[in-house]
Amino acid sequence: MNIQSFSTTLSNIIFLTMVAGIPAYCFIRGVKVYEVFIEGAKDGFQLVIRIIPYLVAMIVAIGMFRASGGFEIISHFFSPLLNRIGMPGDILPLALIRPFSGGAAKGVLADIIHTNGGNSYISHLAGTIMGSTETTFYVIAVYFGAVSIRRTRHAIAAGLLGDLTAVVASLWICHVLLT
Repeated sequence: MNIQSFSTTLSNIIFLTMVAGIPAYCFIRGVKVYEVFIEGAKDGFQLVIRIIPYLVAMIVAIGMFRASGGFEIISHFFSPLLNRIGMPGDILPLALIRPFSGGAAKGVLADIIHTNGGNSYISHLAGTIMGSTETTFYVIAVYFGAVSIRRTRHAIAAGLLGDLTAVVASLWICHVLLT
């Protein structure tokens, strides 16, 4: 058995154990699994209603900035600096949009892959950045807004530092592995 088939089999077993094991464990402990699930779904629906205004505001702001050509202007302005550190200018819109919206970042990623081909260095770099960064402002807006936290303190700075670290690590890893 090779490592790939072993890994696939192991992950399937773990997934099945969680999907079947958690409800079975709750049932054995006397928890009314279906009723608790329905109650959680009701709470989730109420949460969605509370966060919709934050989502709409975030989506509108991103759409306006993207439609105005803001990302292209920033990318063009910073291209000489980015080329010196080994970051293609086409990646900058992805690195800038990812902290705000996962959906918009997927659109940028799809555009990068369509333009450069799926097996190009820039597409691999974009995919690595996409997978290693977080939607920091989205998380702050939605989750902090849902529980009415107004002061984010160091959460935004920590999240953006994590995103920057992920972009730099992606550049280094892709450079080492793909060039």
